[in-house]
Amino acid sequence: MMRRRLRSAYLSTVISISLVLLLVGVAALLLVNARGVSDYFKELMQISVLMKPDISDAQTLEFQVVLDSMSFVSSTEFISKAQGTREMEQMLGEGFLDIFEASPIPASVNVRLRADYVSPDSLDIVKSQILAYPIVDEVEYQQSLIEALNANLRKISAILGILIVLLLFISFVLINNTVRLNVFARRFTIHTMKLVGATRSFIRGPFIVQAVFQGLFSAFIAILLLLGLLFFVRSEFAQLFEIFSLKLLLMVIGIVLVSGVLICVVSTYFVVNKLVASGKDELYY
Repeated sequence: MMRRRLRSAYLSTVISISLVLLLVGVAALLLVNARGVSDYFKELMQISVLMKPDISDAQTLEFQVVLDSMSFVSSTEFISKAQGTREMEQMLGEGFLDIFEASPIPASVNVRLRADYVSPDSLDIVKSQILAYPIVDEVEYQQSLIEALNANLRKISAILGILIVLLLFISFVLINNTVRLNVFARRFTIHTMKLVGATRSFIRGPFIVQAVFQGLFSAFIAILLLLGLLFFVRSEFAQLFEIFSLKLLLMVIGIVLVSGVLICVVSTYFVVNKLVASGKDELYY
């Protein structure tokens, strides 16, 4: 009967710690990928490099190679005169070119910049460097949209930082309380060991070893739950996994493992020390 109760208490403790460590894993995942998420959205922004009307598609393709070699360019997309005309016809209707003797739609190149250059100051430098080429007529981008993107990313980063700190604090408190309750349930065993002359380190040893295994087992369950959650998210939002890497995922797994073992061991250490120092009358409160 007693073994069954201890086994049930141990299992409930492991499950509680695993669920809390899952929160730690989610918080760590958000933390280590915060820069990647920000860069991902920034690199979705693009600028349009419009060529002069007399520049042919072949010359534009040659200039695209030049753009690809620039340090601030992430990727480029060539838009021919015919493709540009088709896109304008879809927007304005097929007859909009009837008033022109020749098509006014120039060839162009859509440019996606590296995340570090998606800011108003950097974009001014990028624009001036591209306009220095005589075949370029204009460089267009939505400055208000870029400013709004940067402002919103800063707000999201601040909110995310506060949320992660709160999650980690809550996780530590919950795991600490769970371990305290588990050890406190065996306070009379600890007191009996103390009465027969066992030293503090001797009493503490088995509990610390058990805390290590408890932390590892709980972390293992939390990691499985986290991987299952990521698998579900990947099936629904596949594009988000473009910013994730195996290295960052392994880092998150390491954080969960270390957090599980460290919090369990530290909590157990202080609780056992307190119980060893307690008098007989204090064990009943």
